Amino acid sequence: MTEVTRGPQAPPGGVAATRGDAGRPSVGGRRDVVLTGMSVTSGYGRGVAPLLAGVLAGTPAFGPVERFDVSGRRVRVAAAMPGAPVLDEDLVFAAFSATGDAGVPAAELAGTRLLLAVHADPDQPRVEPGHRRDRSAAALARRVARGACLGDPLRVYTSACVAASTAVADAAALISRGRFDRLVVAGGYLVDADQFALFDAGRAMATDGRVRPFSAGRTGLLLGDGVAAVVLESGDAARARGATPLARLAGWGRAGDAYHVCQPRPDGEGMARAIGTALDRAGVPASEVGYVNAHGSGTGFSDVSETAALRLAGLAGTPLSSTKALHGQALEASGLLELVLTVAAVRAGQLPVNAGYLGPDEECALDLILDAPRPPKTPYALSLNAAFGGANTALLVEAL
Repeated sequence: MTEVTRGPQAPPGGVAATRGDAGRPSVGGRRDVVLTGMSVTSGYGRGVAPLLAGVLAGTPAFGPVERFDVSGRRVRVAAAMPGAPVLDEDLVFAAFSATGDAGVPAAELAGTRLLLAVHADPDQPRVEPGHRRDRSAAALARRVARGACLGDPLRVYTSACVAASTAVADAAALISRGRFDRLVVAGGYLVDADQFALFDAGRAMATDGRVRPFSAGRTGLLLGDGVAAVVLESGDAARARGATPLARLAGWGRAGDAYHVCQPRPDGEGMARAIGTALDRAGVPASEVGYVNAHGSGTGFSDVSETAALRLAGLAGTPLSSTKALHGQALEASGLLELVLTVAAVRAGQLPVNAGYLGPDEECALDLILDAPRPPKTPYALSLNAAFGGANTALLVEAL
């Protein structure tokens, strides 16, 4: 994580307008955190509607990679948009669209700070060493904030597949504690030649061109484009301006088990702790969770470890799917793309299928959503993510 500024203790001018009561928590303790706007771009195109429609139809977004040469690779597919999208531009579009969706007045944008999750600026490795600071992740965050008319960025996260979900958890904590009234969280990853080559060389990608989470015969993950943004606000601030929240971020949890540099802890203890923290923070029992959008990478060790975590957390019988089977693994943006999709799906009353399923794996005995979407039985849903090094996150939302 990169601190772009000195943080909320000593922000630059113009930020006080977002803090309320000099940054003190409201009377009565922690404040509710609500999601008032969201935007997403994926392999299905721009917008929440195309993503939700494609996922609910169970139609994978994977196709031949045309963005760069893959002729020498074992795997040659990804969930990538056509053409040559530019990360800066798509991040600006996402952040600006999310604030528009939230109805944030133009006069208040400059007082709204950005938390950004990205793998890196794609151009940095290819510029002269003396210019690399200008192409750093922090510099990218500043360009995105300016382009979206936001205030100076607050933090940048580059922590792999939990980057965006960690940013959401940090934003929620800052708002809940009264440090800010509103924050924008954005994340972006566009399938690139460097990461594609690394995952292919590491034999982590699905050789049959399909991601099959928790299924017998699964052979790995596939990469996918993902650029998303959400607006998080205190419930009081949203009500004061007449905004209609889409969901409440009821709880969040993070845990590091540091088991191995790239293998997940087999007993799932770290992920289970993250889930437990999110549920405890929300005061919601596991029995009230109506859906889990699992990390579900489709790799052998990871899916088994996550299944163990779900059992420890009392969620083995909760309806579950991994939407990565349809939109792919968006690395640093995954947590945000999946959060947006989870909120949209529960609000639409349809829980996505666990696509690519071939048959049961006895080590992954879960209540998988197969064949057709299911209606949710409660408004509560968990979005889970994990990353190399033993990092685990859980975000609990209540659809409104």
